[in-house]
Amino acid sequence: MNWSLSFDPLFSWGVLALLVIPLACLMALSLFVGRRGALLRLAALVALALALLNPVLLEEERDPLKSVVALVIDESQSQNIGDRSETTRQAAQALAERLERFDQFEVRMVEAGRSEAVDENTETRLFDALEGALRDVPPSRVAGSLMITDGQVHDAPANASGLAGPLHALITGRAGERDRRIRFERAPRFGIVGQPLEMSYRVIDTEGETGQVEVEVLVNGELALVEQATIGQEMPLEVTVPTAGRNIVELRIPVEEGEITETNNRAVALIDGIRENLRVLLVSGEPHSGERTWRNLLKSDASVDLVHFTILRPPEKQDGTPINELSLIAFPTRELFVERIEDFDLIIFDRYQHRDVLPILYYDYIAEYVENGGALLIAAGPEFAGDQSIAHTPLISALPALPSGEVMEAGFYPRLTDTGARHPVTRGLDGSASEPPGWSRWFRAVGIGETDGQVVMQGPGEAPLLLLARRGEGRVGMFLSDQGWLWARGFEGGGPYVSLYRRIAHWLMKEPDLEEERLTAAGRGMRLEITRQSMEEEVGTATVTAPSGETRQVPLTAGEPGLFRGTLEADEIGLYQVENGDLSALAHVGPVNAPEFANTVSTEEVLAPVAEVTGGSVRRLEGGMGGPALPNIVPVRSNATTAAGRDWIGLRSTNDSVLQSIRRVPLFAGFLGLGLLLLALGAMWYREGR
Repeated sequence: MNWSLSFDPLFSWGVLALLVIPLACLMALSLFVGRRGALLRLAALVALALALLNPVLLEEERDPLKSVVALVIDESQSQNIGDRSETTRQAAQALAERLERFDQFEVRMVEAGRSEAVDENTETRLFDALEGALRDVPPSRVAGSLMITDGQVHDAPANASGLAGPLHALITGRAGERDRRIRFERAPRFGIVGQPLEMSYRVIDTEGETGQVEVEVLVNGELALVEQATIGQEMPLEVTVPTAGRNIVELRIPVEEGEITETNNRAVALIDGIRENLRVLLVSGEPHSGERTWRNLLKSDASVDLVHFTILRPPEKQDGTPINELSLIAFPTRELFVERIEDFDLIIFDRYQHRDVLPILYYDYIAEYVENGGALLIAAGPEFAGDQSIAHTPLISALPALPSGEVMEAGFYPRLTDTGARHPVTRGLDGSASEPPGWSRWFRAVGIGETDGQVVMQGPGEAPLLLLARRGEGRVGMFLSDQGWLWARGFEGGGPYVSLYRRIAHWLMKEPDLEEERLTAAGRGMRLEITRQSMEEEVGTATVTAPSGETRQVPLTAGEPGLFRGTLEADEIGLYQVENGDLSALAHVGPVNAPEFANTVSTEEVLAPVAEVTGGSVRRLEGGMGGPALPNIVPVRSNATTAAGRDWIGLRSTNDSVLQSIRRVPLFAGFLGLGLLLLALGAMWYREGR
């Protein structure tokens, strides 16, 4: 019960002032001059003023509020080291039971630091969780905060003056822990394929140990070199980027006896390999409508350096014009096909026929170039079926098919074959899903005989139209029509010539994304996404090996033709190895070199300044056989400046309460107020009458 006095005046304060102040002045004057009955008049005035002010006694009923205690439990991955997780579980359970014994405390338990599947941030952010738990609680009701953690907290405030209540940190782990780790100091995100890339790293030991340590350097899972590193010093590293796209450079150091974890004995850098400009030699046998289509497409690709020659004056053309008056550039056949042929990533013969421009021996050089890893594309027209076809030269050993001599001239829709629907070069071409396809017709195709390769597009009468094949280490493509320019010109709506031509060229130049059989994996937050590209109908399951060595089977489900996908919700940060059949891939899940594992040794130093400012404490949970050694919990006053002792921690009790009801008792109401007023006036009248 709480009693208080309040006033509920019968008139406004302004009206009361106009009535009472003049009378008060007269009473003061009467008292000053000593008039008879002045005291009685003053008493009557006071009674009248009290009646007009209407004093009221208020009786309040209030219920006390509970103080709120935030219990923050660190569930970050570093808490899985040793017995920290079990210690945390036991301590949280024991603290919750002890706090339940106090009626004045309300406990809010918060689990923080666990990485979600879509979360890229694996820092241990306990103070963000604490703020969220107490966001709706006034500072006067905060009893304090308890944190069970290994001390590696990444969002500890520099200024803790705004933190309500004392902070008590209970540290898992043991004093004197040892850990050796390796990290990248400089790791560029991009590198040129085939070129050396300069990096640097450092090996760190918590004991301050010096000396040499062996470091294994792996590139895309394969051991590249072994180095000797000096502990504590920044060490230079040079690696060669092997492929375009994502490359993984991994550093490993051996595990020393007594280390608390081997997770940070590895460091990973993700490097995107960029090809230097691809060099393409385009040789057009004669000017024709499709020539500029190839030229414009290749010139528009910033990654391609194009060398283009068109045969305008074959050797048999003799018109008597002196050589010194010709403005044509001589075709540097020896320089291109003997001296510098290995410099080209792709050679395209566009409607080219053998007319003694190239010596017959040079075709043998081109075939050898393909066998040794080069790429050749034959964009054929009617000349491929004639007597001067390049199929009648030593190049025949590199060709996957020979002309039948037939040239089919009739309108037809190019269509994907069943193989083409799955092949990455032609899969998903815009317009291929409808029948007829959503692109224009062509009107000429060259017939061929038996094929030795993959037919991905077909022409009239299901005759092969686009043929892709491997020869030795190299690749060959045959486009058996010269009418692709109709798509480029927009005839009957055109077609996806840009996508098709570009994919053909990049497949020939061994672009990894266009490989028929390919296994890739990528980390998206804490989710591992697996993609299998295959020409087969089924690919089975993928075997995933986690950083800890645990293996899981992930089913790969067919999506669009030729693609199979699977996902795995990962619970570990690090490098995962994925295997399917003869293929394997590496993927890093979670942040690369996450702060969570930058330092895994439990510590009191991070939270000590915050606890000191708030009047709390930091202590370890190292216990005996009975589990963690927990301090006693003691309620302290809300204004206490210190809330910790040798074996106890204090939580503040609030003075806040909630109002339930109010009872009003007017003092001058009814006959009591009327009687007092009449008594005062009557006494004044009686005195005036004497």
